[in-house]
Parts: sequence; C-alpha cells; structure tokens
Amino acid sequence: MDGKRWYKEMAVYQIWPRSFCDGNGDGIGDLWGVLGKLDYIKSLGVDAIWFSPLYPSPNADFGYDISDYKNIHPDYGDLDVFRQVLDGAHERGLRVFMDLVVNHTSDEHPWFIESRKSKDNPYHDYYYWRPGRKKNGKKLPPNNWTSIFEGGAWEYDEQLDEYYLHLFAKKQPDLNMDNPRVRAEVKDILRFWLDLGVDGFREDVITFISKAPGLPSSYPQSPIANGMKHYVNRPQVHQYLTEFKREVLDHYDCFTVGESPLTTADTALRYITEGPEQVLDEMIGFSHMEADCFMTDMIQRPFNLRKMKRAFTEWQTKLEDKAWPALYIENHDHPRIISRYGSEKYRVESGKMLAAMYILQRGTPFIYQGQEIGMLNITLPRVEDYPDVMAQNNARLLSRVLPKKTVLQIIQRSSRDSARTPVQWSAEKYAGFSEHEPWFRVNDNYPLINAASQEDDPDSLLNFYRKLLKFRKENRAALYGSYREYFPESRDFYVYERCCEEQRLLVICSFSPELKRFDAPEGVELERWSLALSNYDFNFIIENGFTARPYELRVYRLDGKES
Repeated sequence: MDGKRWYKEMAVYQIWPRSFCDGNGDGIGDLWGVLGKLDYIKSLGVDAIWFSPLYPSPNADFGYDISDYKNIHPDYGDLDVFRQVLDGAHERGLRVFMDLVVNHTSDEHPWFIESRKSKDNPYHDYYYWRPGRKKNGKKLPPNNWTSIFEGGAWEYDEQLDEYYLHLFAKKQPDLNMDNPRVRAEVKDILRFWLDLGVDGFREDVITFISKAPGLPSSYPQSPIANGMKHYVNRPQVHQYLTEFKREVLDHYDCFTVGESPLTTADTALRYITEGPEQVLDEMIGFSHMEADCFMTDMIQRPFNLRKMKRAFTEWQTKLEDKAWPALYIENHDHPRIISRYGSEKYRVESGKMLAAMYILQRGTPFIYQGQEIGMLNITLPRVEDYPDVMAQNNARLLSRVLPKKTVLQIIQRSSRDSARTPVQWSAEKYAGFSEHEPWFRVNDNYPLINAASQEDDPDSLLNFYRKLLKFRKENRAALYGSYREYFPESRDFYVYERCCEEQRLLVICSFSPELKRFDAPEGVELERWSLALSNYDFNFIIENGFTARPYELRVYRLDGKES
C-alpha cells in the first residue's frame, strides 16, 4: 500500500478559474490571477493544484463543454501564461493537474461540426448519431433516456434526419468511446499535456464513457436521468482506462483521480484496487454528499448525520489495505459545506470542525477555493439570477409541481452557483477579486468573510486549515493509520480513531448547535491523551468526557500504549 507514496501524502487545492482571481482587470478570473496567488496557495500547506477546465469553451457548462482540448480559453490567458503558472507552481513544489473531460465535447468542437455535415463524414462516428423511431405515426428520439441537465437526452438535426446523444446539456454531445479513433484522440490529449509538464488529471464523469450496445430504452422509467443503468460503470470503462494507462499514463510519473457519480465503494474498487488491474489512483465518490438530499442536491432532505457517517465509514473500511480514498467536502458541483452540514451562525466553529472531520481521515484531501476562509452560499432574489445550466433545468422541472416561491428557495439552497461566486480576497470593492465588476455577483458578506482579514488572526479558519494540513503531514497516524468509528448511531457526534503503530488519534466532532455531553469510548482515558487540535479554548475533561459546545472539535493524540 505504499506504492507511489507522493499522491497519498499530498493535499490538493482546486481552482475553478473563472471565479478565482482576476489578474487582467476584465472581471473574469484568469491565469494571471492564479500566478499572483501561487505563494498564497503554497502557504496553505497543499502540494498540488487541480484546475477545473481551462480550455476554450462556449461556456454552456462553464468549461465542461470543450471546443479545443489543446489550448487555453482566451478569458484565462494562453499557453504561454499557462507555462508561467506551471513553472511557478513547480518552483514552489506544487504539482498541477488538469481536468480531463472526454465523455462529451462542445457542439462547437471541430469534431462535432464535421460529424454533422454528413452521415459518411469520418467524424460522424465520433458521436452517437442515431435515427429516430416511430410510434403510432409519431417520430420519437432513439430511446427514452433523459438528460441530467436538459430534458431529453437526444437532440434532432433536421439536415441529417438523425439525433445525437447528450447526457448533459444540449451543447455537450457525448463522444463514442467505442470508436478506436476517439480513444486515439484521448491518448493524444493526455500526451500533449503531460509532455507540457502537467502532473496528472482529474477525469470528469469517467465512468459514463461507455454506453450499452444498441442504446436500449430504460424501464421502469426514472424521473431523473432515466437510462443511467445503461451508461454508468459499463465493463468497457475499465478496458478503455486500461488502454489509456498502459499506452500513455504508465510512461509518466503522474496522478489520476476519476469522478464517478452514483458509485459505491465496492464499485470504486474495480478501478482503484492497487495491483495489476488498477486503472486510476483514486475515485471521487458522492455518497457522503447526499446526507441532506436524495441522489441530487435538488431533492432536499433534512441533514442526516448518521447517513453521512455511514458513507464515510463505508469508504474508509472497504478501501483499507486495498486502495486510497479521495477526500472532499466542497467542489464546484455542490453548494458551500458550512451552509449545508455546518452552521452559518457558528461559521468559524463549524468550519473548523468540518475541516478536521474529513482531512484527518485516510486519503488525499481536496480543498476547494474559498473553503479555507469559510465562504457561504449566496442568496439571490430570482431564479434567473443563477446562471448554471443545471440550476435552470432543475427550476424548470420543479416548476411543474411546485409554486414559484418554493422553487426559488430550493435553487437558493442547492445551486452549484454558490460555489462559483468570486473568491473573497479582501474587504475592498468586489472583494479584491477584480478592479472591474465581476462576471458573477460577489456574496454580500465579503466585508466579514475574506482572506485578508484572516491572515494575521491566529484563530481564523484560514490559519486553522494551515495548522491542520501541517498536523496531517507530521503525524503518521493521520496519514496511514487504520480507521475505527465509535458511536455510529449517535445523532450528535462523529467520532473515529486513527491508529498507526503506537500513535493514536481520537477525532471528536459535534454536529449539534446545542450543548451536548460527550463520554469517551470504552477503554479510552482522555486524561492520558494530549489535546492536539480544537476549535474552542478551555478544553476541560470531567469524568472522562466533556460538555461539547456548538460544533465543537477536539482531536486527542496518544503516543505509546495506553496503560
């Protein structure tokens, strides 16, 4: 389990470039802005940067609809400034990972433009073009699949009299990975960026890249993303990833992490179990992000701590001694975590607790821009103010059955746009993100929540992240220790132990806004342990426990055997 150890000990900082930092004054985040923040990123204690897509794109899905895989979007710069960022990162000991988006392209990619010219065009089979079907004299799409983003999964082209498949937005046609020429294109893309000097890839919805032969209709029909059973985790996915690994990735010292919605720990092991069949280093799962929803952030439920704990514990226990987890609680696809699992009232306290809760588990932690300063969800007055294609599609679906006011409230709580507001660097105009009006609204709370105000405050959330990441690197139990959960049925506490040789860590996280009594697990005498991390002062122990304050965190360490 110690193979290629560098990715197991690293922490990764994710940048969604459009909202990170504007360096050229046009209101859009860019690579010049990143270049000016490399010292800040390094100061956090992370070891790598993952860039959400930087490629040219019409921005139907803000970069996840790519029109050129071997260039940089003009909004962000060009290949020359990317090389400056890459060199600057490497000089600071930071690796750089790109987002590989090959389930689909933009409909403005030259391949797709060619594919729709004629049925015998050599690029036609780069995509899933199919004739329609007829029922009672009515023309219908090739099957009954529905899109994750926009209605049906098929779009009709009148000139060709055929439909193309798009599992996401209409402007994101799915690539046909069964075509060897498409796989050759993917390998060429991988080599291009690796030869340029990047250190690996986060692979977007990579378990969607193979579809069932014949593209059959799906029954019984699901109200959300009907057809998933015919395109998620198909056997050919492992085959194609093996091809990419053996023909390209194995020839570089690089890292790969796959994104896989609706994937269990057991399924992830097919891809990441260490050994000759391993095709990815890590897998990004979603189950722990479903503790306040059903399948998708849109279908909301009250936060269920036990559901979250079960998800984390399943991945920790099933992957132990077999594979290495990817750890995260925020990214560009979800609302802000303090607004979801924590408390805006106890923003700093719950922010620290949530940080330690996941970073001290076994795996590689990913930190999303603004997470380290406790950025919160944004509340906008109209559904139309949320630009994300997924938010607009969700609002359209919800409007069929719910009143307008309720739809707005759901979008306010669930939209990915809350993770995409400009990063709040200071209390200056536009939060120090830009000198120009930003492309998207800055959260009104930026005078209170910003990086500059936290820099010199030793008790700030920002400096807690720095302390926490340093602690993780310096304590072998935090890196490689076994995992054992205590009190799994508790509705107030998430408690687990990490143990490596003779070092033990006890992580105690209160998820309650109220005072709650905590009693140490059987066999643990807290007085013999030293307090390593906390989010409150005056951490007394009374009768082998304590009264936990709202969202209290305590991490105790024991070096040597407890006698």
